[in-house]
Amino acid sequence: MSNLITETVTSVKHYTDRLFSFTTTRDPTFRFRSGQFTMIGIQVDGKPLLRAYSIASAHYDEYLEFYSIKVENGPLTSRLKDIEVGHSVLVNRKATGTLVLDNLVDGRNLYFFSTGTGVAPFTSLIKDPEAYSRFDKVVLLHGCREVAELAYGEQLIAQLREDEFLGEMVRNQLVYYPTITREPFRNQGRLTDLVQSGKLYQDIGLPPIRKGEDCAMICGSPEMLKDTKQILLDLGMEEGNAGEPGDFVVEKAFAER
Repeated sequence: MSNLITETVTSVKHYTDRLFSFTTTRDPTFRFRSGQFTMIGIQVDGKPLLRAYSIASAHYDEYLEFYSIKVENGPLTSRLKDIEVGHSVLVNRKATGTLVLDNLVDGRNLYFFSTGTGVAPFTSLIKDPEAYSRFDKVVLLHGCREVAELAYGEQLIAQLREDEFLGEMVRNQLVYYPTITREPFRNQGRLTDLVQSGKLYQDIGLPPIRKGEDCAMICGSPEMLKDTKQILLDLGMEEGNAGEPGDFVVEKAFAER
């Protein structure tokens, strides 16, 4: 059996000249857990060209969704940005990654730290009822450069708040905090600066992150990963993995593309 599945593109949506999302069919044999990624790509000169992409759809959805940056000279994204409904996309049968709930100990609040397309695994996790059953609050932090880059997350959360099954949990437990670095916005600044200054907690009305009470997941730019991890380590929090759950986990498999 080939380790690659050929799926068909069912929708494409462009948000800015740098960001787009798309959905595909989902082979019934493909399984993944909320927060995981897989390798996806297209055929180029008769060979598969693949990159790691977090799966943005829920583990129970009958389709797959991906959220991507457009890199002008990127080997894959320079081609992938032109896909249309009906085109084929290759998906690796194996999903993996550290951003799964089993890699965390129990806690009070669960923080998702993301920048740019690093929000993708968390758009899967905020659709998972287990996140709301294990934690009092689920806090999605999303840092971008420009306001238009928030559209994907904002539109999804608006839909989830009205969802027949998840709506009540989302309205009562999900805290969404977007912040912008290069344009005027109600929240401005780097996520790490907002955490260290305490402004984040003032804005969302929650106490500061504490070891033994809170957990975190991190996905995004290399600088954000490094700085956020250090903040959590300085708080005495311990990094988890598949072998031993911890207070926080970091997706190291890829940085923003």
